[in-house]
Amino acid sequence: MVLLDCETTGGKATYHRIIEIGLLVIENGELVEKWQTFLDPETTLPPFIQRLTGISPDMVSGAPLFSDIATELLSKLDGGTLVAHNARFDYGFLKNEFQRVGISYNAKPLCSVKFSRNLYPQFKRHGLSQIIERFKLSIVNRHRALDDAEMIYQFFLKSTALFSDEEIQATCESILKRPALPIKLDASEVEKLPASAGVYYFYDDKAVLLYIGKSVNIRNRVMSHFSSDHKNPKDLQMSSKIAHIDFQQTPTDFGAQIHESNQIKALFPLYNRRLRKVKKMFQYRTEPDDLGYLRLSIEAIDTDNPAANEQFGLFRSPRQASKKMEKLADQYFLCHKLLGLEGSHSRTDPCFRAQLKKCFGACCGKEAAATYNERMQAALKDYQIKLWPYPGAILIEERDPQNPDLHSYHLVNNWRYLAKLSLLDDLYDHGFALQSDSSGLQQQDQLQTSGGDMDSRFDLDIYFILVRFLANVGNSAMGHLQIHSLIFANDHLNQS
Repeated sequence: MVLLDCETTGGKATYHRIIEIGLLVIENGELVEKWQTFLDPETTLPPFIQRLTGISPDMVSGAPLFSDIATELLSKLDGGTLVAHNARFDYGFLKNEFQRVGISYNAKPLCSVKFSRNLYPQFKRHGLSQIIERFKLSIVNRHRALDDAEMIYQFFLKSTALFSDEEIQATCESILKRPALPIKLDASEVEKLPASAGVYYFYDDKAVLLYIGKSVNIRNRVMSHFSSDHKNPKDLQMSSKIAHIDFQQTPTDFGAQIHESNQIKALFPLYNRRLRKVKKMFQYRTEPDDLGYLRLSIEAIDTDNPAANEQFGLFRSPRQASKKMEKLADQYFLCHKLLGLEGSHSRTDPCFRAQLKKCFGACCGKEAAATYNERMQAALKDYQIKLWPYPGAILIEERDPQNPDLHSYHLVNNWRYLAKLSLLDDLYDHGFALQSDSSGLQQQDQLQTSGGDMDSRFDLDIYFILVRFLANVGNSAMGHLQIHSLIFANDHLNQS
């Protein structure tokens, strides 16, 4: 992607001129280049533009003309998806400036305003100022090209942390194109789909359930399945079978994620694999060797009680754990011998990566154990099983901000999803009551768990969903979730 912003002498692309361009080049999700330049507009700079942008006539006087930088700019734009906030504005100015110097520039820009509207329908306004306020972003020079482009980048990073890759891709594809429908699917099946959060179901012409998915925008996500650039033959095969689509709306993305996970495990759709029930899970265990270096091993664990001392991470298979271990080794210069990824006949032999300067010599005693262990602990910090951040069970209330009548309650305890409730009175059937002085998250030093004898099994996918929404207070607020602390119903009766 090329995230771009222009500052101009006015709002009419065929008349006004660009005075500053700032852009960020993103490749494979990484920022690889920042580029900014002032431009001489060859006309006067209106006073209100000077006040808005802080750009003075002296700053553009003597700056290059657009014709001077046109070839360089085109090379940066070529091959990438142009992204801008209110993309029609920036794209219109670029197209006209290129046309003035005899270059035909055509692109299909991705508008980050539309991106925001699709992923965050609970908010009414989607201007860059509102997004900066929404995510508490820090900006030095608002209405300056590179600074504003940086805000678009930060917005995408925040969204990537909140939504899955599939959700991000579906949103982008829905903005950039409208694919053709599968041959067996009538257009009315898509027209009935809401542009809101929920779960959708694909069936073939014999009512066999093919696939279950979720989205913050059901219609956009469904349409993304029908793109012509299927990633694998399975996607293409499934698309050719789809004859009917059903859906169930949820108040927010939280409810959609929970419901999707539970439905897949209950209904076993033909083409869902990722969220199938896990019979075994695997974790990392750290243990110091006789020289004091922390060694890492992968071991199977009890799926009902995954948390234990000196254990980190939750993985579906040893292979998944090993792949993640290799990435951590690259990022933190960890030793493959101490990670169990490379064997050796002698404890003093350096590992192969030490010869490549990718290991600092912990394998052969060249790096102190304390130094290596500190780096190992830093690598594993984000993989430690999260402590349950409440004194007991909680009730998660989710409401659709656009439709307050659409709401749900979720009973959760110690990272285990116990039940979905329609009425608050149903709490008593599960042995709980609302705590009158509920105050949400508690301080870490007060953490206790109660109701540990709940018979609901630990579910890896549900755990990750709950961590995403509950471990960060900001994510709960962004998802329009309210957390209510609970007490046992008998305690409530005694207090009464």
